[in-house]
Amino acid sequence: MKLPGPVGYVLGGGGSLGASQVGMLQALGEHDVAPDLVVGTSVGSLNGAVVALDPVSAPNRLAHAWVRMTREAVFPGGPLAQARTLQRSKTHLFPNTGLAAVVGDFLGDTRSFDELALPFGAVTTDIATSRPHVIRTGSLVPALVASCAIPGIYPSVDIGPLRLYDGGVVANVPIRQALEMGARSLVVLDCNFPGHLPDAPHTLADVLLYTMTVTMRTQPALEAPSAAADAAVVYLPGPAWRPVSPLDFDHTDELIEHAYEASRAFLATLDVTGPGLYGTPEG
Repeated sequence: MKLPGPVGYVLGGGGSLGASQVGMLQALGEHDVAPDLVVGTSVGSLNGAVVALDPVSAPNRLAHAWVRMTREAVFPGGPLAQARTLQRSKTHLFPNTGLAAVVGDFLGDTRSFDELALPFGAVTTDIATSRPHVIRTGSLVPALVASCAIPGIYPSVDIGPLRLYDGGVVANVPIRQALEMGARSLVVLDCNFPGHLPDAPHTLADVLLYTMTVTMRTQPALEAPSAAADAAVVYLPGPAWRPVSPLDFDHTDELIEHAYEASRAFLATLDVTGPGLYGTPEG
């Protein structure tokens, strides 16, 4: 499949659901759809940095890294530790030390944007302006920690004069940012079960998960059709929707496998004939 270049990979946020992006990358590798630039938000920035480092080896490298991911690593400490952190900080439940260690594990010896093979942007939220701020230079670890700094869960991150939060607050699927970086075609790796409607809620937990799913889809549902007026936007399907919390890391293998199967089948029949939206963030 040929797409007009530069081809931008767009990797959205979604916590533990980011495992599905590994399966999508595996399918893209089989169909020889390579990126020229990469932009990611939150967990998508973590996966995206590995893609920008080496697009060919990224699926295999990420698969091994995701197997080691646990809730305890990302959110360290029990309820008492969380209470102490909140009492001391007033703003968040967890230190970002565990997150920084996970970022380091994903990156290996890579520490700077300059070491990446492809242009890469990590999307954050500028607290002062409430607008997206894309980091493209400097040190990778603080940029990725900032992109993943979920408000209330982690502290904000100071980079230069800016105080930054998770980019998912304002641009969970950074479509517009990829176009601003020069992409003429987009391949969107949304990990929020794109193409599938969530089940109707029956419990309070279901209601919260349903609300979060729908909220996370609002921004890409508005931006994808707009971008498709001038660019080919390939919106990969995810696995069938299931009630998995973005804080639950017990479903990595099935998310990877089912996302791979869905994306592989989709790409096998895809015919891109020009600008347009191929696939959808919604059901």
